[in-house]
This record gives sequence, C-alpha cells and structure tokens, in this order.
Amino acid sequence: MKGLYDVARHLVWLTQFGLSVVVPPTLCIAGSVWLRHRFTLGGWVVAVGVVVGVLAAVSCLRCSLQALDRQGRPAKAKKDGEKTSPISFDRH
Repeated sequence: MKGLYDVARHLVWLTQFGLSVVVPPTLCIAGSVWLRHRFTLGGWVVAVGVVVGVLAAVSCLRCSLQALDRQGRPAKAKKDGEKTSPISFDRH
C-alpha cells in the first residue's frame, strides 16, 4: 500500500509541476490576444504577453524545483520535539 501512496504522491507533484509551468504562458498569451482584438492594439501586445508568460513560467519552474529540492533533502532535527510542517508547492 505504501508503494501505491508514493506513486500517487509523485503523480500529484508531476501534475502540479506541469500545470504550474504551462498555465502562466497560456493565460498571458490568451489575455494579450484578447486585448489586441478587444481594443484593436498592435502586435506588440502579443509580444509583451509572450515575454511576460515566459518569465512567469520560469519563475514557477524555479519555485517548483526549489520545492522538489526541499522535499528531497533529509529533514533537519528540530529542538524540543517540534513538528516539521509538510512541504507544499504554494508557500502561503
């Protein structure tokens, strides 16, 4: 049963990783195309959307890789029996 739990946990991480990298550029490009058509702006709006989307994807990729790195490291021993909180993708 533990093996199935590990597979499910890794599948969730992989899905979250993929979505966090793919969704920001998609939304930025779709938003910039909508702005271009709605307000009859030039093609520069789409170029700005692409740049912002790629920067957002790189930022999400960096955060995701940091979270994976933290999860892979052995936990540090806490003083006085403090519990460690689980590592999550979103740091809120």
